[in-house]
Amino acid sequence: MPKRSAARAILTGGLIAGTLDITYACVFFGIRNHVSPIRILQSVARGALGQNAFQGGLKSAALGLFFHFLIALIAATVYFLLSRALRFMVTYAILSGILYGACVYFFMYGIVMRVSAIHSTTLPWSYPWQVLIPNLLIHIFGIGLPIALAVRRYSK
Repeated sequence: MPKRSAARAILTGGLIAGTLDITYACVFFGIRNHVSPIRILQSVARGALGQNAFQGGLKSAALGLFFHFLIALIAATVYFLLSRALRFMVTYAILSGILYGACVYFFMYGIVMRVSAIHSTTLPWSYPWQVLIPNLLIHIFGIGLPIALAVRRYSK
């Protein structure tokens, strides 16, 4: 049985979620929109730099990768902290992870992308289904579940 550890729970969940999500983004949008991984990472940096992110080359791509994993680690931290008060999030980690992943999707697309330098006006449910469904699924199975399972593993 693994040792109880907040740091391990957060790092494991956040790094797995971040890796799965960025891999999905590079494959899905690479195929769908013919976009390079560098451009995808620059689009993450766009949240802070605006359109200038696309002129920054590898530096803005590296910044995008940093922000991407920072957000994943913040998502894992939030789940961990919530699970301290709401113990069912540990006991029912699969269901909680599914719900949390959906919440992360709606938070990212409904709030973060609106208040960032991206200034998206598209509502989270307004994307074409060919984009909405895969994006929602990666947030559920690639972000919410790994974070929930990592927290459960290191909470017992």
